[in-house]
Amino acid sequence: MRVDRIFSGIQPTGTPHLGNYLGAIQNWVNLQEKCSSVLYSIMDMHSLTMPKEPAVLRQNILDTTAAILACGIDPKKCFLFRQSLPQNDEVNWNNHKVPEHAELAWILGCLTNVPRLLRLPQWKMKRASQNREGTVGLLTYPVLQAADILLYKSTRVPVGEDQVLHLELAQDIAQQFNKKYGEFFPVPKAILSTTKKIKSLRDPAVKMSKSDPQKLATVNIADSPDEIVLKFRKAVTDFTSEVTYDPTARPGVSNLVSIHAAVTGLSIKEVLHQATGLDTAHYKMVVAESVIQKFAPIRNEIKKLQEDKSHLIKVLEDGAEKAKELAAPIYQEIRRLVGFQ
Repeated sequence: MRVDRIFSGIQPTGTPHLGNYLGAIQNWVNLQEKCSSVLYSIMDMHSLTMPKEPAVLRQNILDTTAAILACGIDPKKCFLFRQSLPQNDEVNWNNHKVPEHAELAWILGCLTNVPRLLRLPQWKMKRASQNREGTVGLLTYPVLQAADILLYKSTRVPVGEDQVLHLELAQDIAQQFNKKYGEFFPVPKAILSTTKKIKSLRDPAVKMSKSDPQKLATVNIADSPDEIVLKFRKAVTDFTSEVTYDPTARPGVSNLVSIHAAVTGLSIKEVLHQATGLDTAHYKMVVAESVIQKFAPIRNEIKKLQEDKSHLIKVLEDGAEKAKELAAPIYQEIRRLVGFQ
């Protein structure tokens, strides 16, 4: 009997931004209440596809963990762990094993053809940021994503629209494995976010991102009220003062409307009704105030959690132990199926 199991992950980029929260983390909080088997991972291995200083990565892992907990993720209701599944700092190398995520990624990589990976749009886009060279890790990280999901026999995966093709790859890899070795992996299904994709405040043609070189483009959930007000005041709109929703013709204003609806829980129609009579300059401040109110308790909780590093490490260690207990028998069976034992 297959268990309904949810898996999702987030890269440790430090404190998440508004788009991360509305597009993923908010949904994670809801899902942990609805499903009895939920795994959320800090994707530290994936983060190496873009250059990181070790000290920065270590801090980012803790800051991301603090933020996720502050947003409402409860380790008693889900497994929260690092993707690399670390042992304690004092490692007994005689007993240390290669992390299951990485080893399964190798097995699955041997079932995946290169042309399929080369066609993925994220490879093309991120390769351009690496002077069109691109690393092996950047090319193959969708296979590692598939391993992340399949290692736990996950059945459902919350994804944004930009990750749908990667989940389809994981589905195809699962079917390829089952065809070669017998029915084993469930084919995971997508849980699509109902939140509209949050766009950059400075360029509404692209999504909000931590890596955006324009500091005013991205609202972080730990930003101060003054920082939030400044970023929304400088948000790109257009020369029409009325507040309307038309993502094609008016992407900047429509992005503000999407944000306002998402942080208040109102529909687009309800938000537009509230904005009747406001010009875009005043409406920006209404949206900014809604964001400030939404994130004020979260920002305060993040600060408290960041002061207790040992607690954050303990949460991740406990989650890793539970994840290993779940993954170990599954991976042992995979080893048997492919002929390793």
